[in-house]
Amino acid sequence: MSVLGAFPVRLTLPVQWGEMDAFHHVNNVHYLRWFESARITYFAALGIAIELDGSPKLRPILARSTIDYRAPVTFPDTVTVEATTKSFGTTSFVMGYRLSSAAQQRVVAEGDSVIVLLDGAGNKTPLTDELKARIHALEVSTASR
Repeated sequence: MSVLGAFPVRLTLPVQWGEMDAFHHVNNVHYLRWFESARITYFAALGIAIELDGSPKLRPILARSTIDYRAPVTFPDTVTVEATTKSFGTTSFVMGYRLSSAAQQRVVAEGDSVIVLLDGAGNKTPLTDELKARIHALEVSTASR
């Protein structure tokens, strides 16, 4: 039985006044930033270092991102963003995100992203069995939550 999709990473973030736009709701770019924060936290939980010196052994890059908006978010509010891995490809994996509003007590957005792994030279590299095992272990750690 697959445990992928357990949403093991969860962050709670306050909605900032400056995140709203002229239409009086949070601008769509902030959803991507919230998803990014959850993704980076997920990578840290996996032990994938995000190196800034240009010499990482493994670089996960964002290849594609989609968002399904369910309801607008406004200030004041607190959102909870969750991240999971949904499936594996050869050189990539699909992550899923879920964003909930405390004020609305419901899911307000969901999204997916394709993460491609690059080696130190910038070439696509296959997912290793070790990385898949770490993802599996992370997902199992919260599957019963």
